[in-house]
Amino acid sequence: MLKIQSRCDLACDYCYMYELNDSRWRDQPRGMSEAVAERTADRIAEHARAHGLSSVEIVLHGGEPLLARPERIRALVEILRNGAGCRAHISVQTNGLRLTDEYLSLFDELNVRIGVSLDGDAIATGRHRLFRDGRSSHDRVVESLRRLTAAHHHLFAGLLCTIDLRNDPLATYEALLEFDPPSVDFLLPHGTWSDPPPGRPPDASTPYADWLIEIFDRWYRRPRTSIRLFAEIMHLLLGGASALESIGLSPVGVLVIETDGSIEQSDFLKAAYDGATVTGLHVRTDPFDRALTLPGFAARQIGARALSAECLACPVVEVCGAGLYAHRYRAGTGFKNPSVYCADLRALIDHIRRTMERDLEAWR
Repeated sequence: MLKIQSRCDLACDYCYMYELNDSRWRDQPRGMSEAVAERTADRIAEHARAHGLSSVEIVLHGGEPLLARPERIRALVEILRNGAGCRAHISVQTNGLRLTDEYLSLFDELNVRIGVSLDGDAIATGRHRLFRDGRSSHDRVVESLRRLTAAHHHLFAGLLCTIDLRNDPLATYEALLEFDPPSVDFLLPHGTWSDPPPGRPPDASTPYADWLIEIFDRWYRRPRTSIRLFAEIMHLLLGGASALESIGLSPVGVLVIETDGSIEQSDFLKAAYDGATVTGLHVRTDPFDRALTLPGFAARQIGARALSAECLACPVVEVCGAGLYAHRYRAGTGFKNPSVYCADLRALIDHIRRTMERDLEAWR
């Protein structure tokens, strides 16, 4: 994940980059230089050679990556493609505000896939995804999505939607389906045991599972898109491995390169505490493999061995995997805890398992 811009043109109140527990973005250069991109490409090539990789996935991220002008994005993509030493599958994750015809034509030419963040209908999006003056971004993003889907749908990677329990789940799902997304990621709001997410009381209630189950039941009988969380849970229940950081015990294969070239852990860890992502490594001086020697990375590579005793005793541990690493954090005990969403994850997994078992039994 390359942070090609470290500023944003929205002020989403749930943003882990700018609104939670880490303020180091203020010290980052606003944009990634070509020199940093070149050194990053060198490190990717070095890593690909060392591990026999035929391809890598690169996500252009931010902040808001489209604060970089088209000519800068072209230069960065060409540096990465030419220097990576293997096939580079490149995508961009954007808030959609600046997704003009100029950017769409550029991404079409460069074969860069596009993910967009949208929280549902106008009411849902207007709760959090706001300009600094309090205006909703909904209408602007909808215009961009219509441009994207009208002429460049083949570039559409999918939608990211952060859950708000106040929003009707089925209305949210239907609003997202209007854009015919190839996939939808429903994201649990970032929170920890020390800073709980909204509406997540310290008891055995399952408000987030209840919200997601309404969508699952509609989606399962008539899947009009891929919903990655549900698909990954089903895959894990059938004995597969997960490709998501938020579920399962698979080793995490993500590095973040900040605009200054710092090598960091997954940026959602900024929700835990100030400096949680810092490694002290830099593309100028350190190969990517050096990150694997650090405790924070190792804990996300070794699966069940990094989990708490409570998690290890749970019958769904191989599916849940204790959830997203940041959501396990508690001041004083670190990350060796169940997820703050433990009850929700258990309820969701159990519901999906029961649904699949009923269908499998009927099929038998």
